[in-house]
Amino acid sequence: VPGPSDPLEHLRVVEIELALADLETVEKRLNQATRQAKLDKTAAGELEALQAAYDALSQGLPLYRAGLKEEWSETLKPYFLLTNRSVLAVVNVGENELDKIPDVEKIVRDEFSTAGANVEVIGMCVQLEAEAATIVDPVERAEMLEGFGLGEGALFRMVRSAYHLLGLRTYFTTGEKETRAWTFYAGSSAPECAGRIHTDFQRGFIKAEVIHWDELLEIGAWNKAKDVGKIRIEGKEYHPEDGDVMEFRFNV
Repeated sequence: VPGPSDPLEHLRVVEIELALADLETVEKRLNQATRQAKLDKTAAGELEALQAAYDALSQGLPLYRAGLKEEWSETLKPYFLLTNRSVLAVVNVGENELDKIPDVEKIVRDEFSTAGANVEVIGMCVQLEAEAATIVDPVERAEMLEGFGLGEGALFRMVRSAYHLLGLRTYFTTGEKETRAWTFYAGSSAPECAGRIHTDFQRGFIKAEVIHWDELLEIGAWNKAKDVGKIRIEGKEYHPEDGDVMEFRFNV
């Protein structure tokens, strides 16, 4: 975004552009839905959601700030509106402003306070991150990032944030030969998570033996964790958490 380096000013410009793009989509569909609602009473809910979206967008207000009812947001999903989504805001700072990253992140995060929980803000120096990405040796790359006080770098933070905003979580299975990570949607049941490995696991699910990865790592081994009573037994109603290590029992 051209202009001054005020991140909030840049944010407003981007949001207005996104809102205008969504407004064009909503306006077209609103005209169609208005005619359809006269013939089909079941279309009233869609019309109400579109009208609420139109009212917000016509003021340059992105939908994630508009406080729409949850059912309206769901109704609008098939239109793939740009502002009816979770937000990952990346704020670029100069090499001489690295110490300001936490403050800049807070300023932008506070600006999103009305947008709910589906917002992640990451501050980074794009120039340094790009230079680090060209270093093939991972040790040298890590040393460079650490030298600038950037820790592991912003790339991994971006991946984790995007993963979280998409509602994705990870559980692990482990054995003598390998440990594997499995992706599931937040809120999935234990049988649904088991089905990520094989449909037979879900169909014949009996129970799951569970421990969180950090606790297992501290203990050192699955069998040892069993011996000290740290493995929990969970049934079909259990909703696995990010970082669970699980072993499934099933019968088909």
